[in-house]
Amino acid sequence: MFIPGILITLVTFPGVIVHELAHQLFCRLYKIPVFEVVYFQAKNPAGYVLHEAPANKWQSLMIGIGPFIVNTLLGAFIALPAALPVMEFNNGGPLDYVLLYLGLSIAMHAFPSTGDAQSIWNSLKEEGTPIWVKIVAYPIVGLIYLGALGSFFWLDLLYGIGVVVGLPHLIIGLLG
Repeated sequence: MFIPGILITLVTFPGVIVHELAHQLFCRLYKIPVFEVVYFQAKNPAGYVLHEAPANKWQSLMIGIGPFIVNTLLGAFIALPAALPVMEFNNGGPLDYVLLYLGLSIAMHAFPSTGDAQSIWNSLKEEGTPIWVKIVAYPIVGLIYLGALGSFFWLDLLYGIGVVVGLPHLIIGLLG
């Protein structure tokens, strides 16, 4: 079943907004000047953050993967209170389903984009990049590209479901 990417982006726009906020948050955390932010637009790219190139390559990596951390944690945090009534008691109300939708849309956009991968890659190629940063970052760049390829096969949706349904189910199982 083929659904145009722009339609998915429109339906899951909260995730795009949080993705860009995560980049901006990591820029602010490392005191990297931000020149322009587009949190959401109905075209490709759906959002972006233009910032000064960090001199520290580790900071560049963290800004690039910031959405993976923030979107995953926030998506899980938002969905967790709704998961229990919906999954365990089958009596979720409308607010529970709104929270599950928000959690899913946010978690779906956790994967860094190929633009993020390209930015990290360019930073790593610069002279003076510490070898330990390259050892950590090159596999991450590869995983980002695999995630982008996997999104053609709904990997982003499966990841979002894992965060919103699988993680709460795991937590409930551990506590029960």
